[in-house]
Amino acid sequence: MLSGMTTPVRCTECDGRGWKIVTRRGHVAATGLGLAASAQEDCLHCPGSAEAPQERFEWEVRIPSEQGDALGPCGSSAFQATAMDELRKAMRSMPGDVPVRGCIVHKVFDFGAGPDASSSRHVFRAYLDPAGSVLFERITK
Repeated sequence: MLSGMTTPVRCTECDGRGWKIVTRRGHVAATGLGLAASAQEDCLHCPGSAEAPQERFEWEVRIPSEQGDALGPCGSSAFQATAMDELRKAMRSMPGDVPVRGCIVHKVFDFGAGPDASSSRHVFRAYLDPAGSVLFERITK
């Protein structure tokens, strides 16, 4: 339960038709440091958001099996370079006799908005060569 971390507030910009969700970010850490907590307000009815869209780079390793591809190690990062490093480490840690491939997906999302097809795109495919190096191929579509 997020008791004390989110509070519903009637929105004044849309004449009370919507509720604002006030999210107090870093409240525990800010209290420990003696600093004021930041607050983000977003109305669920008004168009747009007060916050800039966020982006994530999700990486995953796929392992071929008899039933199709099985999902191996996976993760997410706010930075493309970090996602590439993590994917590279995960692919190199797999047994040498298992052919693996990986991918990185760039996702853009907004506070309170669900994912949609236009906010997600594959940016890299990765392959493990016989020497153990990870080769990245940029996807241009």
